[in-house]
Amino acid sequence: MNNKRNDIIGGILLVLFGLLALSGQFVNFGELVGLLIVPGIGLIFLIAGIVARQPGFLIPGGILSGIGAGILLIEGPFAHVKGDAEGGIFLLAFAAGWVLITVTTAVFSKQTHWWPLIPGSILALIGGGLLTGGLMQGVLEIVGKIWPIFLILGGIYILYRGSQQNKEKFQ
Repeated sequence: MNNKRNDIIGGILLVLFGLLALSGQFVNFGELVGLLIVPGIGLIFLIAGIVARQPGFLIPGGILSGIGAGILLIEGPFAHVKGDAEGGIFLLAFAAGWVLITVTTAVFSKQTHWWPLIPGSILALIGGGLLTGGLMQGVLEIVGKIWPIFLILGGIYILYRGSQQNKEKFQ
């Protein structure tokens, strides 16, 4: 029953997105409507996720809603802001979209997804650093140069852990 409901919701979403894209070829919606497309699609996914109670719709809904909010903020009330601060505002809104995934899955699905808080936190830290500048800007520049070291260390740890598990299997 759940799969049938998800198929119906997925089909309705495809029809709605298709109608929107097709109508855009014949009707000039104007700049404001253009700005509302991404957050509108995010909202549609969120509504579908709430109705279906499925994280599979809530995840893209949160991501697209965060991107859409960022677009609206930097084109609307913060249009006068330029440079790094503009990027900071966008990244903070995008981070909020990732947090929205955790909130909506906690409220509307059977399983809370905590993992979106990781990219959300990283984006919020970077966005806050860009917005505040100064010392945080310097920290971001340093982290931007040394982050590959953390990948290397993580890979070495995974390889080491795997070799230890293999030793235990053969003893």
